[in-house]
Amino acid sequence: MRIEKDFLGTKEIADQALYGIHALRARENFPGHSAFNKNWYKAMGLVKHACYLTYEKYINAVTKKYGKQAPVQKIEQEKITALQHAALKIANGDFFEQFIVPAIQGGAGTSINMNINEIITNLALTDLKRKPGEYEFIDPIEHANIFQSTNDTVPTALKVAIMKLLEELEETVNNSRNQVETLEKKYRDALRTSYTQLQQAVPTSYGKMFSAYNDALSRDWWRISKCAERIKVVNLGGSAIGSGITVPTYFIMEVVPTLQKLTGLPITRGENMMDATSNLDSFVEIHATLKSLAVNLEKIASDLRLLAADISTHSEFTIPERQAGSSIMPGKVNPVISEFIISSAHKVYANDQIVSSLAGQGHLELNAYIPQIGDTTLESLEILINANRSMAAHLIDGISINNKEAAAKLYNSPSICTALIPYIGYHKAGDLAKHMHQHKTSVFEANEKLLVLEPKKLEQITQASNLLKLGYKPSDL
Repeated sequence: MRIEKDFLGTKEIADQALYGIHALRARENFPGHSAFNKNWYKAMGLVKHACYLTYEKYINAVTKKYGKQAPVQKIEQEKITALQHAALKIANGDFFEQFIVPAIQGGAGTSINMNINEIITNLALTDLKRKPGEYEFIDPIEHANIFQSTNDTVPTALKVAIMKLLEELEETVNNSRNQVETLEKKYRDALRTSYTQLQQAVPTSYGKMFSAYNDALSRDWWRISKCAERIKVVNLGGSAIGSGITVPTYFIMEVVPTLQKLTGLPITRGENMMDATSNLDSFVEIHATLKSLAVNLEKIASDLRLLAADISTHSEFTIPERQAGSSIMPGKVNPVISEFIISSAHKVYANDQIVSSLAGQGHLELNAYIPQIGDTTLESLEILINANRSMAAHLIDGISINNKEAAAKLYNSPSICTALIPYIGYHKAGDLAKHMHQHKTSVFEANEKLLVLEPKKLEQITQASNLLKLGYKPSDL
């Protein structure tokens, strides 16, 4: 065991542990095992690497101007190089097991920053043939945290992680949209009865139903594609409150462009970094977009489940059978993918409340709840990525529609009579619908009895090309 100390006292740390006293205190103070998001962990490595690269450029620039008399305290090149190598390992997701701070915590993210600093420091020490904990050689604060603060590195890394997941989410939504569009084209003229308030309404088609889903997902795709604009402004270099105190101007100007090159993301430094530090409304805005997507996914999944239900009669619409539905009822298959998507959506709704309420809990120059806001936002992104993947692969892909049966059901539904109103009026159409309902006959059989329309005219009116067109012209009559 090794002994580490801070101004509160000392702690015993396992000899080969890469975490240190700050992370251990946090683990003891915040009981529980809520896992910190690995995407955020990796993004912290990228942010640290950008900081070390920028520090190196700063020292070189100062040395070039002032020579050996440069008015700065230099960190030896071998140490900076070792810190850079260590940060890249974090960015790769290595040694994640050494990150022991839980997701739910206090302290505005200080524990996140210090756990990362400790891992980087001890990796750098090992790289230089030193033992973990030899902080007199490389220090987690003096060296690993050079020109940084928790309050600029942690939220900047969070935005990097969010932007990377937004790219992934955008791709999955577009894939779902493409699959729905394929169904829209395939079933363009497949007639069906529409439903309002779960009661039969007017004639329509499955193609039109899928077109509505396609447009909804297209809006989601567009909104998500704009989220990067809302989240791209970072406060890296702003130090504690965004004022840049204790940070060289050169570093402030160069560190964000360096991070932009490392990540390939459209990150930009905030013109007012105090605003970027204290106000987190951008997270509320993008999470509202995530909630909108969740609403549309729930609507689609719920509709598809309802159409495939056998609660009243056998449906012409079927969804894929994915797993056995009961441990006691043989042959039962449940709509588990729809249920998964609906459950996922409601988790996102709950998360939206957390993000909104905690974003409003920022006080003066800082919001202490960035860890929970960040963890919740990342969780929602991952939930929706998985929901889209499952919907595309296990629900939409495999939908089957019996066109003939769907059309027959429509022609036997009194709802078909709505299409006849322009030709025979509301009341005669009502008489026809009443006869169909009472005698359980098709519209053609009912018309034979009541002689409301010429049979050929009725056949013409009830063709898919007429039922599905937008409105009618006087010449149609």
